[in-house]
Amino acid sequence: MAGRRVREEKVEATREAILGAAERLFAEHGVYAVSNLQISEAAGQGNTGAVNYHFGNKTNLVRAIARRHADQIEQIRARVVSETADSTDLRDWVACMVLPLTEHLDALGSPTWYARFNAQLIADPALHEVSVEESRSSATLGELLNGLNNCLPTLPADVHANRGIMARHLIVQMCVDHERALANGTPVAWPTWHDTATGLIDAIIGLWTAPVTTP
Repeated sequence: MAGRRVREEKVEATREAILGAAERLFAEHGVYAVSNLQISEAAGQGNTGAVNYHFGNKTNLVRAIARRHADQIEQIRARVVSETADSTDLRDWVACMVLPLTEHLDALGSPTWYARFNAQLIADPALHEVSVEESRSSATLGELLNGLNNCLPTLPADVHANRGIMARHLIVQMCVDHERALANGTPVAWPTWHDTATGLIDAIIGLWTAPVTTP
């Protein structure tokens, strides 16, 4: 029994080492520029087939990285949505869009690689479905969107949809830029993730409430 537990712990430690190494390499070089051999070596694995053994293929590896973060982000989202409850203040619901990602990145410490990894999932057609899968698994995303919609009752549906896309891209890309600057030690306009979140919330409120030009 003890021997089996030791083996299971060793397998789990190997999986975690591969996930951490892969996330860093994907963030720094791009998913398709990194080979499984490079990941195995970065994870300290002498077996060059370690990635395939533990994950089957690169898509499954990417999915495992995304899911590991998605679970933690969902916990934060559930908390902030619960705290927001029946608020009709747009700022509260915009904060629910921003804080799950920025608080998660802050909790990871520095440097982090998830923001840059996540941006690749969203932008790459071959990986986008992984990102969509994780969004669909969220138990609180629908509640967040309903709260946001209730604050913008007169916004035309097509404008609402497009501004939602713009808001998501703004959150993702600004987190990428902040993460990269922190990792490289370059100056940042917003020194902390909290400051970044505040700036994003301010800007996204402006985006949602901007005038609508009719044809």
